[in-house]
Amino acid sequence: MAKAPVLTPRADDFPRWYQELITKAELADNGPVRGTMVIRPYGYGLWERMQQEMDARIKAAGASNAYFPLFIPQSYLTREAEHVEGFAPELAVVTHGGGRELEEPVVVRPTSETIVNEYFSKWVQSYRDLPLLINQWANVVRWELRPRVFLRTTEFLWQEGHTAHATREEARDYAAYIHQEVYADFMENVLAMDVVPGRKTARERFAGAINTLTLEGMMGDGKALQLGTSHELGQNFARAFDTRYLSRDGRQEHVWQTSWGSTTRMVGALVMMHGDDRGLRVPPRLAAVQAVVVAVTGDEAVLARAGEIGDRLRTAGVRVRVDDRTDVPFGRRAVDWELKGVPVRIDVGPRDLDSGTAVLVRRIAGTREPVAVEALAALVPEALEDDHGLLLAQSRRLRESRTVDVTTVEEAAEAAGTGWARIPWAALGPEGEARLAERGVSVRCLVAADGSVPERDDQRGNVAVVARAY
Repeated sequence: MAKAPVLTPRADDFPRWYQELITKAELADNGPVRGTMVIRPYGYGLWERMQQEMDARIKAAGASNAYFPLFIPQSYLTREAEHVEGFAPELAVVTHGGGRELEEPVVVRPTSETIVNEYFSKWVQSYRDLPLLINQWANVVRWELRPRVFLRTTEFLWQEGHTAHATREEARDYAAYIHQEVYADFMENVLAMDVVPGRKTARERFAGAINTLTLEGMMGDGKALQLGTSHELGQNFARAFDTRYLSRDGRQEHVWQTSWGSTTRMVGALVMMHGDDRGLRVPPRLAAVQAVVVAVTGDEAVLARAGEIGDRLRTAGVRVRVDDRTDVPFGRRAVDWELKGVPVRIDVGPRDLDSGTAVLVRRIAGTREPVAVEALAALVPEALEDDHGLLLAQSRRLRESRTVDVTTVEEAAEAAGTGWARIPWAALGPEGEARLAERGVSVRCLVAADGSVPERDDQRGNVAVVARAY
């Protein structure tokens, strides 16, 4: 009798495969309140590594970390009409505290543009105070009607940046810098994710923004997932909160602003873009554990050799763990590390001692071969770099193979059933976009004819990237 698979095959039931992998790889559990999640240590370790990499890039962009309150007076949100309209269906509102009804209801933070501007208006007095570049790592709450762990949860973790500038050009350039040099660079060079950078249409842009830049990734089932956004807010919030500065020539001017964010949704994207029927595949540059050395048996000599190999790899700069839990069967441990997607596994058993070898198992390349212990310190770092490139190439091939060029709304809707479509924006327009939305298909972004990010929605040659999305 054939052995039952550890996971439901992706081709049979992608959503079920995703949920099983989240559970069996010990990434997260559902929380006690519908739409919430408990992030388990292994899943949180992935988020911590994402935080570290992102935080370094954000600070290199000149922003400093701060923290703003979780509770926001409801009246703050009403000051910017488009903003409150966009978030109203998702708000969690507190009306009672300390056993009494509050004089004014407070909103549990869905995003922080309003409360940040309340303080920016106090902190910014002169052109000398600009640019003001702030980021915070926090949680937010948006009441989710159709939750899915990591992808859409009522509470999630994120970073949100907020900046104020003297001119529109400075704000525009900073939003673009975050989009490319922080988000796109991180996703490609750490997460090994192929992403399409583009501009959101008016229908899809952030509530209260004049422009939204996005990065869209194709998941293993052909659907799209928004992975990070950077917004030009213009002067909308500055006018609402009277955030002004005294210019060099002595005039009072409203600031120009940006906001930008990325979330724990990236963990879900990591699963859906890189995972396979055997489990997760963690990009080597992200992995908290890049290599695990597994002692096959509890023999003293085997344990000593496993520890020796771990020390060699650590010295070579590899993030390594030695698995000496020999009271757990080797096969069970091997499957567990495969599910968790650790890039490299090195098995050491009694038969390997005399030959001076160990078995090198590469999760991403799918190879298994005996390697001299003396060679591991050089081979493993090379294998990790090769496997990063392999993951990135695989994600790009998937997108390219499941993206087609079309010319009509009907063709775009049909193509979105299995992947993405590209259609000239001039042939689609807002009317065609609305027709697609009725079919559960959205314009993920606009790209210029040469593949770059367009400066305007109506820029000649713009192409709309169309897909079903999470």
